Amino acid sequence: QVQLVESGGGLVQAGGSLRLSCVSSEGAFAFGTYYVGWFRQTPGKDREFVAVINRSGYGTLYSDSVKGRFTISRDIPGNTVYLQMNTLEPEDTATYYCAADKDRFSQQRSDYTYWGQGTQVTVSS
Repeated sequence: QVQLVESGGGLVQAGGSLRLSCVSSEGAFAFGTYYVGWFRQTPGKDREFVAVINRSGYGTLYSDSVKGRFTISRDIPGNTVYLQMNTLEPEDTATYYCAADKDRFSQQRSDYTYWGQGTQVTVSS
């Protein structure tokens, strides 16, 4: 069972930056075999896709709402995936989750096998 732990959330003013981390219980080389995505969710809404990174770290995909502001990356080798969030907006306020899967480079939440517990990001205006 893969465990994922997110950290780095907090309260920031609009226009500011945060870097989220997702650390896996898998070893550095084992975690490198997983695709890893970031999702976010606000109360009463579905969990939405934010970004995904492939195994090599060179392939990434972003939602239109964060493209150009957020960057996903990973340690190679390593057991950590990051989400650098710049120029934050109040609309980015949400609980952010990382997720991992061995087989799918996907924007669909249902394609991911393992999930973290989430970290809260609050952006004040």
